[in-house]
Amino acid sequence: MKQRFGRVRAVLTVLVACGVLAGGIADGAQATAAGAPTLRRFDAVPVAPGVAYGEFRMTVPRGIVHGHLLTVDLADPRVSVDLLYPGAVGARAPVSQLAMERGVVGAVNGDFFNITETQHPGVQATGASVGPAVVSGRQLKGAVPDGQRFGPVMPPGASTEDVIGVGYNRRARLDRLTLRGAVLTGEGALPLRGLNQYALPVDGVGAYTAQWGPVSRVRAICGTDTDRAAPCSTDTAEVTVRHGRVTALQDLPGAGGVAAGSAVLVGREEGARQLRKLHIGEPVSVGHRLFGRVPGPLRFAVGGFPIVRNAEPVAGLDTVAVAVRTSAGIGAGGRVLYLMALDGAPGQGQTGLTVRELADVMDQLGAHDAMNLDGGGSSTLVTGDGYGHEVTVRNHPSGGAERPVANAIGVFSLG
Repeated sequence: MKQRFGRVRAVLTVLVACGVLAGGIADGAQATAAGAPTLRRFDAVPVAPGVAYGEFRMTVPRGIVHGHLLTVDLADPRVSVDLLYPGAVGARAPVSQLAMERGVVGAVNGDFFNITETQHPGVQATGASVGPAVVSGRQLKGAVPDGQRFGPVMPPGASTEDVIGVGYNRRARLDRLTLRGAVLTGEGALPLRGLNQYALPVDGVGAYTAQWGPVSRVRAICGTDTDRAAPCSTDTAEVTVRHGRVTALQDLPGAGGVAAGSAVLVGREEGARQLRKLHIGEPVSVGHRLFGRVPGPLRFAVGGFPIVRNAEPVAGLDTVAVAVRTSAGIGAGGRVLYLMALDGAPGQGQTGLTVRELADVMDQLGAHDAMNLDGGGSSTLVTGDGYGHEVTVRNHPSGGAERPVANAIGVFSLG
C-alpha cells in the first residue's frame, strides 16, 4: 500500500474533470451560503471514469480548513457505491485496508461506532456501528436506541435510524430505516427489537446472525434507551436457534461466531422473561426486515445524521464543538454523491469545523442534502487504483495514523 498526503494546487477550477460534473450539475456549487466564509476549490483530477478527486480550503477566524473531496457521478453506468466493512458487524479495520481488499477507486469512513466501554468495566467494546447498514442489498443490522449512540449531539428530530444510501435506481437519498421483525413460537409472536446491534432497547429481544462475528454480545444488555452509561441489566437470557429449532438456552449473552443457518436471540428484562419460556427442541422462526420511508429498497446504506436538507442547513446543529469532520452529500437530484473528509494535520494553522459550519461547506460544495459521518480520528479519505494494488490516503488523519473503523463508503469503477 502506498500512502501519500494530498497537496493543494494553485489553480482554482470547477470539478469538471473527465465529465464528472457535466450538464449543469455544478451550477451553484461555488455559491456562498449567507454569512459563511468563501470556499476555494483547487484542481480536481480524475481517478476513474465518473469519479474525481479534488481539494479545497476555507479561512475561518480560528484558522484554515483544508478538505478533500470525491465527486461521484452516479449517472455513469461504470460507477457504483457500496458499503465497506471488515466482514463482520462487530469488527473494525482502517479505511485503506477496507479499500485495498475491495479494490475501490475511492472511499471515506462511515458511521459512528461502539469505540469504548469505560463506563462498563469488563465489557468488551464491539466496534459495531450505531445505525442501520446495508451492503449489496443485504441488510446487515438495525439501529441502536438514540440514547445509546456515540458521536456528537444530534439535531432535533434526528434519529439513529437515519441513513444515506443509494437505491437500485442508482439515485442517492437520505432515508430512515426502521427494523420490523418477530420471533414466532408455539405460544405466539415476540416483537424483534434488534438485529446485530451493540445495544438493545430495554425489555427487548435482538437477533444475532453469522454477520455479527465472534465478538461478545454482553454489550447488548448494558445501558438504557436514554442513558448509555447506565449499568448492565441483570435480567437476561440467550437462546440459540438452529435450522428452526431451539438448541441452547443460557442466562448470559455469550461470544463466538454464529453458525450459518442459525440465530442467537438475546433478551433483557421482559424480553428475557419471554425467552426463558422456550424449551430445547421447540420450533422457532425469526424474521426481520429494514423498512424505509422512501419507496424503493436501498442497495447500500450507512448511518449518520442529516445536516443539510433541501439545500438548507438543518435547524439546531451544534455551533460550538470544533472537530475534523467527514460528510456525504447528494446533488443533482440524487445523481451526484459528494464524499468529503477534512485534513487533520497538526499545526500549519489548520482547524476543524462545527457541525453547523460543516453544513455550510457541504452546501457550498453543491450538496442539496448531506449527512454528518464519524469524524475526529476516524476521518479518512482514500483513493485507489481499482484493483487493490495501490491505495493513497489523501488526508492526514488527526491521530497521526488511520483509526480502525466499523465501515466506510466505497466507490467502485468498471471503467
